[in-house]
Amino acid sequence: MLPVAILAGGLATRLGAVAKDTPKSLVEVAGKPFIFHQLELLKRSGVEKVVVCAGHLGQKLQRAVEGEGDLGLEVRFSFDGPKPLGTGGAIRKALPLLADLFIILYGDSYLELDYREVAKAFLYSGKLALMAVYRNTGRWDRSNVVYDKGVVRLYDKNADGVEMHYIDYGVSCMTKEAIASWPDASFDLAEVLTKLSVSKELAGFEASQRFFEIGSPAGIADLEKHLASGGS
Repeated sequence: MLPVAILAGGLATRLGAVAKDTPKSLVEVAGKPFIFHQLELLKRSGVEKVVVCAGHLGQKLQRAVEGEGDLGLEVRFSFDGPKPLGTGGAIRKALPLLADLFIILYGDSYLELDYREVAKAFLYSGKLALMAVYRNTGRWDRSNVVYDKGVVRLYDKNADGVEMHYIDYGVSCMTKEAIASWPDASFDLAEVLTKLSVSKELAGFEASQRFFEIGSPAGIADLEKHLASGGS
């Protein structure tokens, strides 16, 4: 199983006082810090190694995770340092801790999909990267992906094309080669994925379950309702 990099360096500005002195990943959801829900979900999918890319209050997050005891996973940390590196820069800094191929997900997302199947689709594609997508048609947020038969034809989170019926689900797979030589010190992972889609190097994997996120109080309430109703 491929290792997973979790992007957990966000400032959680939309959560206000809830996350003033707490990393977003440690915000309590359904009785425990959110990151433990994520790690349990990954473990059930056969993931063995996780690298947390931490920024804002990252040391506090590290202490909480390492203080939990045996999680059944190898969890390591990579820190931005004195200056924020952006989601792309954070992944590039973590490359020494990752394998040549790896999975990426965001630290505020709860995504119920088969990560084994995602990894298989990536390996089978032969592309430099893969993006999981969800048929959105503007329901949850603005659609930003043109997807067709296992290939992301275009990803652009700033575009508003009529052919964009899908949305970035929040999980991607990548080779080290795809990001290691990016010229900027700080950059957004979305820039890399957009460039890969234009150069026809971005495979796609269609997720069937809706996504959940804890970036807002409404998102937290939505996920808690889902978990209470028997969600995994």
